[in-house]
Amino acid sequence: MGRERVTGTGTATGTGTIAPIRASVTIDAPPADAFAGFTDGMGTWWPRAFTWSGELLERIGIEGRMGGFCFEIGANGMRLDWGRVSAWEPPGRLAFTWQIGPDRVPQPNPSQASEVEVTFAAARDDRTTVSVEHRGWERLGAGGADYREQLAGSGTWETILAAYAAAVERRAEAPWTGLTT
Repeated sequence: MGRERVTGTGTATGTGTIAPIRASVTIDAPPADAFAGFTDGMGTWWPRAFTWSGELLERIGIEGRMGGFCFEIGANGMRLDWGRVSAWEPPGRLAFTWQIGPDRVPQPNPSQASEVEVTFAAARDDRTTVSVEHRGWERLGAGGADYREQLAGSGTWETILAAYAAAVERRAEAPWTGLTT
């Protein structure tokens, strides 16, 4: 419906730092609703392909506070924390560590994790531009540049934002979805 194309940019640099991955999408929702849909509603749209549990995923979410965990709960209640909230500023900004190593193994040390920042900027006609910057690849050591190229090349963040935008669009078309009486 009023969604704009998801875009992504960023390439590795030769300066010792590794360029971030950037992606964005503009959706038909004000910033507060866009923020809530991204955080509180994550379980309705996050692609199962980007979880450890896959089709056995029971729940995925972000604890809405500084220091809160990004987590998933898989089969039989197994919980895996894959990030930690480093900025919680509704409705404009969210940041969290991406504690998933280049080998897709959980990285328990946040100082060896990349970081994701998501911003929600008001656009015309009560719309919001949601932008993601995934950075800090150099903290991952020798595999950081390859991991960044793998995620950028596969369009990971474009896919994630497209799923998010589609969920926002579905919600706009059927606002009663997910409500119980």
